Amino acid sequence: MSKQVVIVGSGNAALCAGIAALESGAQVLMLEKGGRDLAGGNTKYTAGAMRFAYDSGESFEKLLRNPDDARLPHTDFGSYTQAKFASDLLGFNDGRPLSPEQDKLIARSGATMQWLATHDVKFEPIYSRQSFEKDGRHVFWGGLTLAAENEGVGLFDMELAAFERLGGVIRYDSAVTGLIQEGGRVAGVHVGDKAVMADAVILACGGFEANDDLRAKYIGADWAKAKVRGTPLNTGDGLVMAQQVGAQDYGLYGGCHATPMDLHMANYGNLEIPHGERKNYRKICYFLGVMLNADGVRFVDEGINFRNYTYAQFGRAVLEQPGHFAWQIFDAKVFDLLYGEYHFHDAHYVEADTLEALLAQLEGVDQAAASDTLAAYNAAVREDVPFDPTVLDGKGTDGLALAKSNWAQKINQGPFRAYPVTGGITFTYGGLKVNDAGAVLDTQDRAIEGLFACGELVGGVFYNGYPGGSGLTSGAVFGRQAGQGAAHYAKASGADIA
Repeated sequence: MSKQVVIVGSGNAALCAGIAALESGAQVLMLEKGGRDLAGGNTKYTAGAMRFAYDSGESFEKLLRNPDDARLPHTDFGSYTQAKFASDLLGFNDGRPLSPEQDKLIARSGATMQWLATHDVKFEPIYSRQSFEKDGRHVFWGGLTLAAENEGVGLFDMELAAFERLGGVIRYDSAVTGLIQEGGRVAGVHVGDKAVMADAVILACGGFEANDDLRAKYIGADWAKAKVRGTPLNTGDGLVMAQQVGAQDYGLYGGCHATPMDLHMANYGNLEIPHGERKNYRKICYFLGVMLNADGVRFVDEGINFRNYTYAQFGRAVLEQPGHFAWQIFDAKVFDLLYGEYHFHDAHYVEADTLEALLAQLEGVDQAAASDTLAAYNAAVREDVPFDPTVLDGKGTDGLALAKSNWAQKINQGPFRAYPVTGGITFTYGGLKVNDAGAVLDTQDRAIEGLFACGELVGGVFYNGYPGGSGLTSGAVFGRQAGQGAAHYAKASGADIA
């Protein structure tokens, strides 16, 4: 006789919860709102990168799908210590100390990656987006080194295979519409007019980023205009269900993960193209140029830090500009450094041989002000510091009210290109409070019997920003916690099921 754990959702966090619960002796049924093609939540829409603490690249051996890659002996992975991870998170906390959830994320990140590898979830170095070649070596620069083989789709496929190898069952087209309570505990879920009973329920069905009304309610009216980068199915169902049984709201509800996106992309990540191509609508090479808003002025320090640490904030900044858009401006000196998404067949941009001709094509922009802004920027660029995209090179500007701190080069070599962008939302930060077992807490900090949560539904992990790759790691860390906690709770209470 075994105990049944029901998991709502099927993304990275849900699958990690399922693997952990199965390991712990539970029977697991996963209920997915969408069909097989939309299963996986936001996971499939990601690049599969996962940030974790490590002391050196030597610790990667068991994580790599291809440990014999000929590039490895010529690669400098550096280190990414727990102290550095903590410092990076603190940089987005607006003066807050590390939350208990952030402490767990940091401390468990490396072990969680090793755990995934024991289930044949393997990774590969992100040479194309996280390293530059320097003196014949591949130098990783931003603390983010590994991604799942075949990116987010591959991560989903590998985790689902592990889940099913262990005996887990997934049921598609099974939207959960409510929680069942009996005797003061959550005892199952409603799927339409059917009841599915369980000894423990794990909510792992994402945040509210695909719900226009909830975005406007919690984040602000501008966010009703945001492009949703990922699944259309993360409409806050789990959050609302938990609130209905007394769960405590926790974390920064006004915060979210965002990024600059192609202004003309379709909503929900362009579902008509293959999953692996959806990342090509991001536009995150702003650090190699400048961004101008409708008033023709810059509005962020594009080079304040590596883009891994700024794109979530800058996506928000773009959306909050007049008209909810901006233009990214580059010259020919950096075309070969622009990531693949800028060369994608469906990338929208304008090009001209002169800046004057380029500015004339910037729809919605005050062209005279834009010309003045670029002239002042070019005059302010420091010429005595060499450009080096592998480090914070200190090649900045002098005398501008809004500086560019690193990677500032004059925009003076034609042809010139400009890419229109808006803000795309990936996931929301506000969620539920959970304890060390992943159990959802009520407003008195008491565990709601039988109810657990993980993934985007865990609040307190991120505040004013996000170091790239932390979201998937958080899903795995708290998914594993919820799976273990739910299985142990189920063993200790509830009725046996056949």
